[in-house]
Amino acid sequence: MSTSEHGKHTPSVTMRDVAKAAGVSVATVSHVVNDKAGARIGAEARRRVQEAVAALGYRQNALAKTLSQGTSRFIGLVADAIATTPFAGQIIHGAQDEAWKHGYVLLVANTDGNTAVENDAIAMMLEHQVHGILYSTWYHREIVVPEALHQTDAVLVDCFADGSGLRSVVPDEEQGGRTATEELLAAGHRRIAFINTTTPSPAQSGRLAGYRSALTAAGVGFDESLVFPSEPAQEGGYAATSRVLASGATAVFCHNDRVAMGLYDGLREHGRRIPEDIAVMGFDNQDVIAAHLRPPLSTVALPHYELGAAGVRVLLGIEEPPAPSLQLRVACPPIQRESI
Repeated sequence: MSTSEHGKHTPSVTMRDVAKAAGVSVATVSHVVNDKAGARIGAEARRRVQEAVAALGYRQNALAKTLSQGTSRFIGLVADAIATTPFAGQIIHGAQDEAWKHGYVLLVANTDGNTAVENDAIAMMLEHQVHGILYSTWYHREIVVPEALHQTDAVLVDCFADGSGLRSVVPDEEQGGRTATEELLAAGHRRIAFINTTTPSPAQSGRLAGYRSALTAAGVGFDESLVFPSEPAQEGGYAATSRVLASGATAVFCHNDRVAMGLYDGLREHGRRIPEDIAVMGFDNQDVIAAHLRPPLSTVALPHYELGAAGVRVLLGIEEPPAPSLQLRVACPPIQRESI
């Protein structure tokens, strides 16, 4: 819609309006505004079209131009729930910024895990002739690739599908677990407990592997009795408190920040001070939790923004995952606060 000098909305100017004003066909207008190669248009007709475009304030529809040229400056992003998940929503932010940097616009569809909506979203993006599609989940996991994704160039973000042939961008869970443990070792701790999730996932196995490798590198033997499987939520951290204290650990690496929050509650009830009596390290860097606990929680960040940005770079061929895994692992940086 456009606005007249009297402030009333008037219909947008169309190619038909331009054609009528210039005294030419709609096809001629289309050829001029799209700068169609090989189109035989006389200089006088071209001038009239250009003058009508300027006089009427015609603005070309970007989608129409995309379809007429068979090219696109759009990148699609199909997500299960990250748009409604505060910290994972940074994936969209990172992808959007990186796409814009390279002259592309991001089209986002949040499906809430609904298969029918997901298929419709992918079909719509294919119709718009997107350059390619990023397919993302709100937590790191293996997925079954929607069949329609194979009809275009696609990159998986925060998820992977072994054997699919699709490239993926994921957090380096093992490096993150190693970094978290190294922070506690650097603070002088040698008896370090690990509250890990009971849910099988790349985070469960990767963070445990990182914990073990950091201890080994520091000359500290791995002690199975210091690993406490718990629900990956506040209740899990709270429930593990007594076992952690009975183990004699002086520091605890928690599977995520919610577990750490529950552990904070349990330690407080037992009269323990953080970090004077026991140090606590989280994972995820959920700002709404980590930065606002007392004391603020030291943690390792899931690099959601960089996952989105790297996904765009991989899609555009600017960056390539190593073969044969086709998986680009993004580092999880430490966030130092006051709990260790």
